Amino acid sequence: MKKVALFLANGFEEIEALGTVDVLRRAEILVQTVSISDELKVTGAHNVTAFADRLFTDIDFSTIDVLILPGGMPGAKNLNEHQGVKEQIKTFVAKEKYVAAICAAPMVLGELGLLKGKKATCYPGFESQLIGANITGENVTVDGTIITGKGPGFMFDFALQLVEIIAGKETRKKVAEGLLWENKISD
Repeated sequence: MKKVALFLANGFEEIEALGTVDVLRRAEILVQTVSISDELKVTGAHNVTAFADRLFTDIDFSTIDVLILPGGMPGAKNLNEHQGVKEQIKTFVAKEKYVAAICAAPMVLGELGLLKGKKATCYPGFESQLIGANITGENVTVDGTIITGKGPGFMFDFALQLVEIIAGKETRKKVAEGLLWENKISD
């Protein structure tokens, strides 16, 4: 079974982080929330406090298959300033492992030069930070092993795309139906 790590930085967008974790866990995907600070307690952009499952320093990333970066401000900026996060992202992309970022967080990929010539989407106003990307404006864009999402209103689209990539189309359909997201299901 594939393992997922979702980074939590102070100022994270709560809907994107916690909603994505919820959807992935409904699909029985093993996802761990990972605090990039020195404590498990992380406070979101709208003052919702969450407790991460693990600290960044306690994760063996060689056992992880997918990295997820939620947006939010200053959460995405904090992710972008964390050298360990950036090193893991570069390693994952080099090994052709999945990296997913939503809202403002695709800027981390852009500033690392990982979006050059790739299709990507982001929260409106952050396009200039997706250096070299072909901006799609789509709710969710998949280009190879890089998945990007537009923002909090599209969290279900983003999370369900991840479910499909990790666990297959049937699992995506089952989870979507359980969420009463049938109007968004495509065959």
